[in-house]
Amino acid sequence: MAISSFSLVPESVGCYVFHSNGGAMVQATLYIGTKNASSWAMRAWLALKASGYEFDEELVDIRRPQRFFNLARIGRLAPPASVPVLDTGRTVVYDSLAIMEFANDVSGGKLLPADIEARAEARALAAWQHAGLSAICRRISFESAFYPFKRALSAAEQEQGGKLFAHYEALLNRYGGPFLFGSISLADFMHVPTVLRLLRHDLDLENSPNAREWAKRLLDRPSVREWIDEADRLPHIWYDDYLEGATWPVRVQGDSRA
Repeated sequence: MAISSFSLVPESVGCYVFHSNGGAMVQATLYIGTKNASSWAMRAWLALKASGYEFDEELVDIRRPQRFFNLARIGRLAPPASVPVLDTGRTVVYDSLAIMEFANDVSGGKLLPADIEARAEARALAAWQHAGLSAICRRISFESAFYPFKRALSAAEQEQGGKLFAHYEALLNRYGGPFLFGSISLADFMHVPTVLRLLRHDLDLENSPNAREWAKRLLDRPSVREWIDEADRLPHIWYDDYLEGATWPVRVQGDSRA
């Protein structure tokens, strides 16, 4: 897999042209965002990795202020002007969930349960994340998972995170683990960024022991570790409201790290 950084082409070049010419095979390209900021791209990237689908990786800098220009250029390739975007050489697939479903298809359906009702439930869990679960513990952003200093979770954030992990616990008990629906699935990959940001802020998981072990197992997967390790080395992207009302001193990340 080739990895490169997104380059800005002169305005006169016009729209991007990435597709095959004369029937020649072209390697697929996945456009992802800055790795300590692009949780949606992480989800798509993990699913494609698990599927065995071969692709090149193009990194788009989505830090401010360059994000506005870079994403406008991505808009020439995909209407939403956001990442991730997968260019297969034949078509362009935008939206993380669509790319993940594509990954399941090219894997022969291995990334969703075989049972039709379990498959529907796995899709529902993935769709829940896609449709608004990111609002849980809103001020604990994906970017904050990589901060060198962590504030304590508030009581409300502990409650929100606890309810989510109670649901994970119920799924693990129902399907027997080691992942949410038995084998690894799109549902697990879709929830990796949420799990990461909550675990790195020391969410209390005393009442969800199976979910705690599942989360550690998930974050220890080689592909997940690869993304996290690269993200940990990047400059931090701070948000002004992160430390509002925080209790000092805050924890240094190395004290307890996923």
